[in-house]
Amino acid sequence: MVGERSASTLELAGLFAYNANMLITVDPTARATLAEQVASQIRYAIARGELASGERLPSARDLAAAVDVNMHTVLRAYAQLQDDGLIELRRGRGATVLRSGNASFDRLSTLVDELRDQADTLGVPLDDLFTMIKGAR
Repeated sequence: MVGERSASTLELAGLFAYNANMLITVDPTARATLAEQVASQIRYAIARGELASGERLPSARDLAAAVDVNMHTVLRAYAQLQDDGLIELRRGRGATVLRSGNASFDRLSTLVDELRDQADTLGVPLDDLFTMIKGAR
């Protein structure tokens, strides 16, 4: 079970048709909840365009078994993604990606590059910038 190890990494071969090598990693010692960790990794895959609009995600039961977390953890992750407008949940049909985020990811990458340039110009070390970003909310 999850509590027996510090981190669980699993290759979800076959669960995501788009990429048989997708890795979902959960770390029970992290500050983020397991549901937040699962949601953020799926969100990132959508942002990168690895999950296309209309693509079905694994059932909560299948993903939970594959990642070795409780099914309700995956359901909470899916609910977060639905609240963000990234997926649609339908009883009996599962979770479907509503929109792909390639353009969003590209824009965010540009903003990150600009932020790094600004930090460089101001003489802010990268470690300090990371600390600032982690603390921002």
